[in-house]
Amino acid sequence: MANDKQIFAAVEVADHEVRLIIGEFFNTRFNIIKVERVPVNGMSYDKVTDPDEVTKAVRTAAENAKKMISAEVQRVILAIPSFRAKRYSFKSTVDVEGIDGVVTIQDVRNAIKKAESMDIGRAYALVQTVCVKYTVNGISTRRIPLGERCSQLTVDIDLLCADRQLAYDLVSCVENAGLSVMDIFLDVYGVGKESALFEQAIDHQVVILKMEREATTLGLLRKGRLTSAAMMPVGLGTIASAVTDQYGIRTDMAVELLKYSARLNEEKCSQNPVHIWAVDGETRTINEQQLVDCVRPGIQTWLEAIQKTCVPILQAGKTTVMITGEGGETQGLDSLLESVLGVPVRCYIPETLGGRNAGLTACLGLFYAYLDKLPITGQSEDSLDMEAFIKAVSYRDKKSSDGNREDTLTNKLRGLFTEGKRN
Repeated sequence: MANDKQIFAAVEVADHEVRLIIGEFFNTRFNIIKVERVPVNGMSYDKVTDPDEVTKAVRTAAENAKKMISAEVQRVILAIPSFRAKRYSFKSTVDVEGIDGVVTIQDVRNAIKKAESMDIGRAYALVQTVCVKYTVNGISTRRIPLGERCSQLTVDIDLLCADRQLAYDLVSCVENAGLSVMDIFLDVYGVGKESALFEQAIDHQVVILKMEREATTLGLLRKGRLTSAAMMPVGLGTIASAVTDQYGIRTDMAVELLKYSARLNEEKCSQNPVHIWAVDGETRTINEQQLVDCVRPGIQTWLEAIQKTCVPILQAGKTTVMITGEGGETQGLDSLLESVLGVPVRCYIPETLGGRNAGLTACLGLFYAYLDKLPITGQSEDSLDMEAFIKAVSYRDKKSSDGNREDTLTNKLRGLFTEGKRN
């Protein structure tokens, strides 16, 4: 079982919730085992404001998952917000050490080690080392050239760094919750992996807009690599706050209404109520038209800010834009942005069964990012207490096969027909 099944857990601490996904790679296919989303008040888009609250939320997510899968989550892959993210590019050349003069995985590790010795400054923490391109005998490839005969190997490496304090605080919260951190990735890098944007960005630019409650993260992919990331402190919660101010609707409910009850690109919307609530015994309603009219100024501010940021990018060549995060759940936001930028814009929602929510995009991408590194790192640890998990799964299988035959749907139907005949 250990050879063909790998089970990992991924965690993202967004600005309003902790997202935990447990998934397995089985015969190259990815399946989701459990998704947990726990609200958290101790996290902003650029810092941990209350470490105890974040630790408590991470622990709650892990404990909730354990109740369902009957196995403890021990290790996780962690997403770090791309606040102050910075990329350093390094061309690392090493002598091929093998006796027969062929490239081995150890040569790649030597190149990575050489790149990681680069001074990135005290303000940053190195969270990822990405091998972008390999060159042997004057020929470049994106695949590891194992077995190629040569005297030297050159690897184009990107060192992706995050704000040191933010990274340290988040890792501390996860570890204080009783979990080990297997690896760390920038959240926009995870988005790119889940949506296969690195392949698309070979011949044109792709702008990622990861829209959450407090902020929107902009990531630029060019020539198959993440070149830059920035954060803009305007998100769905910022826009939905107008609904809270005008109608007194709770912020979390206002965000849900914005995501699922407003067609933002429509001038004339439905007059039917989309939300009904009571205040001091008085029933109140809000219809779609009122909702859209209320958030329109905030949407316009967001569109103008994105346009201002993207103008220099668009001038550099063919570009497409993708909206994800919670913002990927909105209706019509992509159409509005497309009319402003004049380039193709789409909202991205993952297609993996059990994870079809745009808010889970970055967290899902962590699985593919981690899997891509395994040939280099050689790590093979699972995230769960596998002995307990296998025992629990085996017990369920045995219970379902040895239990009352009347439990199966076929036998239940047969019993109904038999009972009907008797009556």
